[in-house]
Amino acid sequence: MAVDMDKLNAFIGRFVNDLGATAHAGMVVLGEKLGLYQALAERPMTPDELARATHTDERYVREWLSSQAAGGYVNYDAKSKRFSLDEEQALALAVVDSPAYIPGALELALGSLRAVPRLVDAFRSGEGMGWHEHDTGVFHGCEKFFRPGYAANLVSAWIPALDGVARKLESGGRAADVGCGLGASTILMAQAYPRSQFVGFDYHDASIDAARASAQRAGVADRVRFEVARASAYPGRDYDFVTVFDCLHDMGDPIGAATHVRKSLAKDGTWMIVEPFANDRLEDNLNPVGRVYYSFSTMLCTPCSRSQEVGLCLGAQAGEGRMREVVTAGGFSRFRRATQTPFNLVFEARP
Repeated sequence: MAVDMDKLNAFIGRFVNDLGATAHAGMVVLGEKLGLYQALAERPMTPDELARATHTDERYVREWLSSQAAGGYVNYDAKSKRFSLDEEQALALAVVDSPAYIPGALELALGSLRAVPRLVDAFRSGEGMGWHEHDTGVFHGCEKFFRPGYAANLVSAWIPALDGVARKLESGGRAADVGCGLGASTILMAQAYPRSQFVGFDYHDASIDAARASAQRAGVADRVRFEVARASAYPGRDYDFVTVFDCLHDMGDPIGAATHVRKSLAKDGTWMIVEPFANDRLEDNLNPVGRVYYSFSTMLCTPCSRSQEVGLCLGAQAGEGRMREVVTAGGFSRFRRATQTPFNLVFEARP
């Protein structure tokens, strides 16, 4: 076999970038947990100054800063020997409420990778791995990863794109957030619509405990509650609004979940389904965003679905056509794409 050395070198170059990015994920999580980015956002610093400001060890900090500068995540001035963050870097790395905040995504990635030894066996056996069985970094990283996008779009764009939902919530409605995780989406809605009542459901009891604590801190515990329940069996009827955020594709029986949502809605109720952005054809998803979602889907979404009843395994890149099939099979007569972002598809389903 003749080897094209230029193509081989180009591929090795891609590998070097990927290897650096993989290791760099740990550096970003360290920077967030130790407050290094937040401190560096205040002013340029030497390693010693940053170490003193964050009560950390200078030698570790110096090595960390060097990795960050090599990756372009911080800037280095050789003349002053100081490191700094520009406004764009600070927005992405140091401002927790920023829509561009990225450390959560890398915490999610590190937590997901801890499942690889078990997934080696799962690939051979076909067995699943439940969401609750993953490292805690998966739960907290997932919440940090998705919350900025929800904060930027949920109340300002996604709910207004639905027919009459914002008006119902403003006047006082009943809403259920199914698969709520740590409760970020539920709490955002409760804050925006104080006249409405919200309940978040998730089968993972530790996530529900964390969501309840978050609701107390956010001051919305009087109008939002969290309960442990599965998507196909959560309690309540005549909800004006039901939501599922980035989790329908994780479910073993999404058609069963859709059927239960249909039964739980009021006659004029609305179901909002938020899913990762995906085209219907594989060849149209072979891009950087698709690479991210297919990889997470291999480690998280597909094993999660496989661990449950039915195990349909839609995957994180199911696309609009497949989602339409699932939702209509669950008894909904109306389904449309209400809006989208580069990372999300937002669907509206009506009885």
